Amino acid sequence: MINNKRLAGIALIALTGLIQISFVKNSLPKKALKWETGVALYSFNKFSFDEAIAKADSAGAKFVEGFFFHNLGKDYNGHAIPNLSDEEIARMKSTLDSKGIKMKSLYSGNGKNLHEWNTYFTFSKKMGIEFLTCEPERKDWDLLDSLAGSYQMKIAIHEHARGSSYYWHPDSVMAAMKGRPNIWACADLGHWVRSGLDPVQCLKILEGRIICVHVKDLDEANNLKANDVVAGTGVLNYPAIVKELKRQNFNGMAYIEREGNWNNNMPDVKKALGYLSKLAK
Repeated sequence: MINNKRLAGIALIALTGLIQISFVKNSLPKKALKWETGVALYSFNKFSFDEAIAKADSAGAKFVEGFFFHNLGKDYNGHAIPNLSDEEIARMKSTLDSKGIKMKSLYSGNGKNLHEWNTYFTFSKKMGIEFLTCEPERKDWDLLDSLAGSYQMKIAIHEHARGSSYYWHPDSVMAAMKGRPNIWACADLGHWVRSGLDPVQCLKILEGRIICVHVKDLDEANNLKANDVVAGTGVLNYPAIVKELKRQNFNGMAYIEREGNWNNNMPDVKKALGYLSKLAK
C-alpha cells in the first residue's frame, strides 16, 4: 500500500510536470499568418489606372488585383487591359515598379471564347501575373484547366452572391476544381455572408485549394442588399476567419475590396490593411 508521504511526492511530481507543460505551451510563439495582403483595384474603379495605383501606394499596399474592364485613362488610349499594346504594357509595368507594387492577379470575369481567354492569359503572362480570378461557364472548366497549365498559371474561381453567380456556394467551386489541378478558389468572404453562409465553414470546405481571399465587411448578414463597410467594423467575425486560415496554414493573397465610399475610400483601405496586419500576428 502506498503511504501518504509517497502519495504526496507523486502528486508534487505530477503538478510540477503540469506547470512545466503549461509554461512551455504559453511560451511558444503565436502562429503568424503567412499571407500577402493587398487591394483589389476594383475598390478604386472610379479612377484611372495611375490614380488607382497611387491610392494603393498611399494605403500601404504592395500587391494589387487588376480587373479587365478598368477604364485605364487617357495614357492608355482608351484600351482595356486585355487589348493593351506592348508599349502600353511597358508603361503599366513602369507605373507599378515606380511604387514597388506587383499585380499578382487579374479579375477577368467570364471569357466568351477561346480567343478571349487566350487574350487574358497572354496579357497576364507579359505582366508576370500569377493567376486569373474569374467565373467561367461550366463548359469551360476543362478548357481553362488546360490553358492555365499551358501558360503555367492558375485559375481562381470567384464567388459572387446568391442569385448572381453559379459559384455562390463553395460546393459549386469544389465541383469545378475536382480533377483539375490548375483551378483553385478565390474566397469572397463578404459575398458568402451576404448569401447567408458561414465563412468559416466555407473555408473548411475549400481547405487546401484557396489561392486568394477577397476581404470585405457588411452591415448585415443574409441580406443580398447589405451595405459594404470597412473590414473589421461590420458583421463578419474576422478573428474566427483568421483563426481558421491559420489552422489551414494559408499563405496566399488577401485583397481588401472596398465597395463603398467610392470617391474617397483610400483611408478605408488603409485602415482595413492595418486591421489584417494586426489579426495575422
